[in-house]
Amino acid sequence: MTTAPDRAVTRLAWARATLGDTTLTLEPASSDASFRSYWRTQSEGTSWIVMDSPPALEDPAPWLAIGERLRAAGLHAPAVLAHDLAQGFLLIEDLGRQPYLPALADDTVDALYGQAMDALLRLQTRVDGTDLPPYNHAFLQRELELMPEWFLQRHLGYTPECEEWDVIEQAFTVLLHNAAEQPRVFVHRDFHSRNLMLVGDAAAGGRGLPCLTPLLETEPAPQSADRVPLLRNPGIIDFQGALHGPLAYDLASLLRDCYIAWDEARITQWVEQYRQRALQASLLDAAVDTARFRRWVDLIGLQRHLKVLGIFCRLWYRDGKRGYLADLPRVLGYVLDVARRYPELADFAALIERCIGDRDITKPATA
Repeated sequence: MTTAPDRAVTRLAWARATLGDTTLTLEPASSDASFRSYWRTQSEGTSWIVMDSPPALEDPAPWLAIGERLRAAGLHAPAVLAHDLAQGFLLIEDLGRQPYLPALADDTVDALYGQAMDALLRLQTRVDGTDLPPYNHAFLQRELELMPEWFLQRHLGYTPECEEWDVIEQAFTVLLHNAAEQPRVFVHRDFHSRNLMLVGDAAAGGRGLPCLTPLLETEPAPQSADRVPLLRNPGIIDFQGALHGPLAYDLASLLRDCYIAWDEARITQWVEQYRQRALQASLLDAAVDTARFRRWVDLIGLQRHLKVLGIFCRLWYRDGKRGYLADLPRVLGYVLDVARRYPELADFAALIERCIGDRDITKPATA
């Protein structure tokens, strides 16, 4: 098995050979919740990212294939200069250092989410996901089961009684039926503020974003008749896990972000705006009214947040990544708020509250 120092030497040698620059160095750019890592380098005045995706742990082929689809649809996924899939190294466009998250504020969120929803509509109307693995009942069920395993039992040390398991299973059934009702589209699965990047002038504009680029940028003329206009912002990353699944999933990921929260009045407005656009784009049947679409968003978002409760705990107890525990209260807040809103989920909300009691859920279990 390759050791970390050996991997670092091989990674640097590959980057130098690929760019033809024996003096370049690599510095950490970012990492994610997987085994993938990213390294920034400069060569001849241009900044590049080396993506290190060890094939035995994180096959880079899906990232490459999905990125090609996004770019073909005019979405700003990182361009790829070179790749070595056998070693798991890719040299890709540097989208900069400015994710959405630190730029989001009361005076910027409408513009930034407007661009994000432009991109999401493009994803759902122009990116074919029919040949991707289905985000179906079995897949969603496996994700839901992460919550009792890692959040309730491992993190809280609470093993539900038989009748409590019945409550959990009944709630899961409600969520799975909701998912099955929805039209199927390309689903990014992590469409949120840490995976959307401000690129170019938008990033340079600062918190007030006075240089926010137009929502729709086209490449210089002349363009062929079949060229798709480029949506420069947002840059989109971490898309390799895309599936074919429920239409409302990515919208819920964006609007009920695990890393930042907005008041319900704003969320209600954004959800309805997107419903109207989806109707115009023929993604939705005219019979899907405001209440039904809101239920779709609420309950698929609840499915996501239950999964995230489990994943954030698993990242600490299995993978040693404790930082995600700090985000548990926000995610739990979404879970309880939505579950309390629907009578058929009230017992489930009460069960979760009993399991937690007065526990500080940001602190790891002692054993």
